[in-house]
Parts: sequence; structure tokens; C-alpha cells
Amino acid sequence: MFTFFSKKEYLVDHLSGFVDIHNHILPGIDDGAKNIEESIKLIKGFLELGVTNFICTPHIMHNYHENTPKTIKKAFKLLEKGIEKNNIKNIYLDYSAEHMIDDNFESLLETDNILPLKSNHLLIEMSYLQPSINFDVSVEKIKQLQMFPLLAHPERYHYLNSDKKSHKKIKSMGVKYQLNMLSLSNYYGKEVQSEALKLLNNDQYDFVGSDVHNLKHLNYLKNNVTIDKRNLNKVLLLINKTIETFY
Repeated sequence: MFTFFSKKEYLVDHLSGFVDIHNHILPGIDDGAKNIEESIKLIKGFLELGVTNFICTPHIMHNYHENTPKTIKKAFKLLEKGIEKNNIKNIYLDYSAEHMIDDNFESLLETDNILPLKSNHLLIEMSYLQPSINFDVSVEKIKQLQMFPLLAHPERYHYLNSDKKSHKKIKSMGVKYQLNMLSLSNYYGKEVQSEALKLLNNDQYDFVGSDVHNLKHLNYLKNNVTIDKRNLNKVLLLINKTIETFY
């Protein structure tokens, strides 16, 4: 997929050995893969790109995706059986979750119903419509548990992008940022792409993930996400940091 006559390169040509820390490939548990067959197709598609390490992160979202460590583990075991049945080798799987900062989140913290990434990072998100009113308090409580709060796709929160001070404030709180690969294209819209590149060039990101939910996402990632040399070097640094931290 290398574009010889172009100043841009396909991102997927640089994913061999990558550890995908944000995806929705567990079957039938949220708005990601609907069943084990879709999960297997997604995994096989990633394997073609050289991605063999996955930390599965289904949503935990009050009143929408009422997942718990127990339900997530059950889906994970189902996927493991599917991988064995399909004779897929040389793959590493783990599971965590993408935690919505909502009115139930602090209760999850207090009852230890959270699923960190590699024990010391907690993947969190907010609504795309409005900021979480308990975001600051939740971040402090995460840190009190000796974990790093890791905010998924900050470039997609339009209310943060409209306030120049918002990202500076959040980063000053010790929150880490995870870039969505698709945000480097106009898949979510030009405004999101512009903000992603701005945050990238300002060295605000710490890690990168696919956030793939379905084959449409994966195919778009394969065929449409290109990046120029300067920005590619910055993304490669994020890829390497993600591998070093979560492998």
C-alpha cells in the first residue's frame, strides 16, 4: 500500500508489531462486533497488517452498555474459543474496558468494578455532546488509586476543541491522551482531523489506538488513512511508546 509517487504514506504500512489498546472486537457486548464471526473477521484483518497484540476494550456505560468485569470476561473467553476453533496462531489477547465518565463511574471506582490497561492505566471517555460534570473529581479518584487516567480520542470532543484552554487544563491534571487512528483522516469529519493534527503537532498525545468497531472501520483504516512524512514520524513515536508501555 506504499504510495511511491506521493508525499503521503498509508498508516497501516507501519503497524507491524503494534499493540492495539483500544478496540471493540469482543463479540456481542457493545456497539462493536455483533458476534464471534465478526470478531474473527476483524482479527484476521488486523493480522494481515501485522497486528497480533490486542487489549479488548468494550464500553462500560451506565444505561447503555451495562458491562461488568464478569460480562467482559465471559465475552473474552468466547473469543478465545473462537480463535482456537479457527486455528489462529501467534496472537496475544487481553481485556480491559473503555469507561464512560458518567453518574455511575465513581461507584465503579469505589466497588473495584473497573478494568485497567496493564494494571496502571484506566481508559476513560466522555459524551460527545457535553463534558462530564464529574470529570475533575473522577480524574483525582483514579490517580488516588495509583493509576493514570487515559482519555480516549480527545480530538472528538468538540466542546474541548472550541475552548483553547481546555486541553491545557486537562493535561495539567495528569491525564494522558490516546489518539484514534481514524481521526488522522476525515472519517469523523474535517474538524476532528484538524484537531487531531493540531494535538499531534503540539505533542499532546501519549498513545494511539484503532478504536475499530467493525469491518467498515478496518477497511477505511486500510484504504484511506494516509499521512505525510512529518506527521508520520510523530505517529511512529506514539506507536513505539504504545508498544513499549503495553506489550
